[in-house]
Amino acid sequence: MAEFVMKHLLEKEGIENVIVESAALHTDEIGSDTHRGTKAVLTKNSIPFSPRSAWLLCAQKAAEYDLIIGMDSYNMADLKRLVYPEDQTKLRKMLELTGVSRDVADPWYTGNFDDTYNDVLAGCTALLKTIG
Repeated sequence: MAEFVMKHLLEKEGIENVIVESAALHTDEIGSDTHRGTKAVLTKNSIPFSPRSAWLLCAQKAAEYDLIIGMDSYNMADLKRLVYPEDQTKLRKMLELTGVSRDVADPWYTGNFDDTYNDVLAGCTALLKTIG
């Protein structure tokens, strides 16, 4: 969800020199497309999306990025173990960009994709302000 929301915000602002990708931190989602609940909330909010296939992030790939965003405390713990020590400073928790320390609402547990969308939109909007 965050990948498509961020791409949409960047496009609206006319910012073309930013690459946004999302990746899995565990193998259980490898090859999966965007969840149907995510597709529904993106469609409802007029956010374009395209088919994708989840891929596993590794330290070498993470080193290619300027910034790596995790959605929750579990993502952050996984990322801290995954990335090279010199890449630790690239890690950010999504809602901390907004000044809030809590996790992004996880629709896997709540079933509420609207809450997740609101959190993601707030985080992506804050991120856009830092790079725009």
